[in-house]
Amino acid sequence: MITVGIITASDKGAAGEREDKSGAAVAELAAGMGWAVRAADIVPDEPEALRAKMIYQADTLGLDIIFTTGGTGFSPRDITPEATLAVVERLAPGIPEAMRLESMKITPRAMLSRAVAGIRGRTLIINLPGSPKAVRECLGAVLPALAHGVEILTGKSGECGES
Repeated sequence: MITVGIITASDKGAAGEREDKSGAAVAELAAGMGWAVRAADIVPDEPEALRAKMIYQADTLGLDIIFTTGGTGFSPRDITPEATLAVVERLAPGIPEAMRLESMKITPRAMLSRAVAGIRGRTLIINLPGSPKAVRECLGAVLPALAHGVEILTGKSGECGES
């Protein structure tokens, strides 16, 4: 079973001033895939808090996938991609490219997403937007391929060719 962590970057959410609907959307979609959500955290839009939580979920909890929500736009406080780049060892650019491509079919504003994805050890980290609607759109584009990617990453499978 694939294990999942969710990290929501939100100043208001971390202060208890806003319900985390985006993290809940990620949890619902992950559960629909039969995956187990093992951690769900809300942190302020602070680089150190985001980095520390990603490192904890990847290195200590050993989760297969970490989804972040929020902090991928143009606001001065949107620093999730930079925090992610500071903790990943290898990039997985096709994932955010696929999400932006699918989202562009809905709104041209999708091109403003700065989301990244990468690998830390044997954990895949994927940045998602902060809106529940956008989370659903983006995950809809990539969920079908992620299980196979995790199998390759964790050594449970070694073949990428379709049979």
